[in-house]
Formats: sequence, structure tokens, C-alpha cells
Amino acid sequence: AEIALITDVGDVDDESFNQASWEAVRDYAKANNKSYEYYRPTEDSTNARVQAIQQAITKGAKVVVCPGYLFEEAIYNVQDQYPEVNFLLLDGEPHTADYSTYKTAPNTANVLFQEHVSGYLAGYAAVKDGYTKLGFCGGMAVPAVQRFGSGFVQGVDAAASEMNVQVSVNYYYAGAFAATDDATAKMKEWYQTGTEVVFACGGKVYQSVAEGVKEKADGKWIGVDVDQVSVDPERIITSATKGLRESVTSALELHYASKWAEIGGKTANLGLGSKFGSL
Repeated sequence: AEIALITDVGDVDDESFNQASWEAVRDYAKANNKSYEYYRPTEDSTNARVQAIQQAITKGAKVVVCPGYLFEEAIYNVQDQYPEVNFLLLDGEPHTADYSTYKTAPNTANVLFQEHVSGYLAGYAAVKDGYTKLGFCGGMAVPAVQRFGSGFVQGVDAAASEMNVQVSVNYYYAGAFAATDDATAKMKEWYQTGTEVVFACGGKVYQSVAEGVKEKADGKWIGVDVDQVSVDPERIITSATKGLRESVTSALELHYASKWAEIGGKTANLGLGSKFGSL
């Protein structure tokens, strides 16, 4: 397959980061009659990610999409070995395992997002909607999740100041992009003790929030990365999205227009537009 996506620790049906990236690959490939495939590493390790990338290239991949900071070391290790393959790294920049050396080769394009912007808007909107007891449940404390969280708190604070109301925010990192027993117990406790809305931020950690919210008849939550409202339409008031689909689609367009040089070798810091510049 010409276009490959390598999943991180999630899968392409995670209703979040992987799925949004995969759907962008699939839809672009179908619309443009290109072959496409996804590969899932055998385990959560750099070696396994490198092997999955190599497997994709062996099977004909010309452009490889890697969603998530977990690919930073793997792409650092492979980008020079396969100069004829273009790599798109979402949420990260290639570096060595000890972070001492950063290098983005000409065939690699990195995307970082301004998550604090959509996080801010979500927090601001929640308070404007009348909610005053809020929570933030992050997956892992990685930069993208931290940006969502800090923006959320700032948005909550700004709206509270404007409206002259008292608000509270519980803040928690689950330590995994997954539903865990500890996270589910924490969410149940929050909702039982008055929390009205929780921002679920990071892969399938949202499942812990969706389970916890059942403890409160009128409890609500906020999704992330993609429009997750369809996951739980009765309970979700909004999603703090970032343009994963737009960034993947525009990168693929540049690849096939032989304009990768416009984005290769550097990092794009994309805001709400989330699309690479000139096409």
C-alpha cells in the first residue's frame, strides 16, 4: 500500500486520535484511488514501532503517517534509512532516546498543535453554559494533553471572572491513554461529590469518564481531538477538537503534488485552521 498509518498504543477505532488520523488517510486514498493500509506495532516499544514502519515500507509505502509523540524516537531512527519515503509525525519531533539530539530530515514533516486554544474555548463555554464544578481527566501528562488542560483551566477562569461566579476544577492524570480501574473509580467519586462536567482528554481514558458520569443523573462531559459527541450524545456537551484530519489530508495532497519540500525538514505549529499552508 502506498499510504500507511502506524497506530500508537491505541487502535483505529479509538474514537479519538488514531481513528481521526486513519479516517483522513482512508478517505483521501479512496477519493484519489490510492492504496492504503494501517499497521499496529506488536507492543508499546520503539523497536516494535520501527518494525511496523519497516513492514509498511517493505509493502510499498511511499508516505507513512505516525500519530503521536511515541513515534519521535522511531522516526529519528528510520528517516535517514529511507530517504525516498515521506514521514508525517503528528504531535512530536524526532529525537534520540535521551532527548539530547533532535533532527528532522527533509523527508519528515512534523505537526504540533495549539491545543491550549481549543481547551480554552471548551472551558470557557462550559462555564458560560452555567457549569461551575468542573474536572479535567487527562490520559498521560504529555505536552499535548498538558496544553489542553492548561487552556481549559484558563478558559474556565476567564468565563468565571466575566460572570463573577465561583468555580472549582478537579485535575487528574490517569497515567494511561486507556480506561483504567483507578481512573473509573476517580471519575465516579468526582460525579458523586458534585462535579458537573469533566473534560476527558486522551485516547480511551474517555471510557472511564463515560462510566463515571452515570453516577450523576445530569452529569456531562467534554470530548477531545475529534467530534466525540456521537459516542455519548446525551452526556457530551462539546468536544475540544484539533485539525487532525485537515493536517493529514493537506500533507498527503502535498506529497502527491511533489511539494513535500514545503513542509519537510521542519515543524508546523498549527492552530484552529490546522492545515498546512500553500498547496
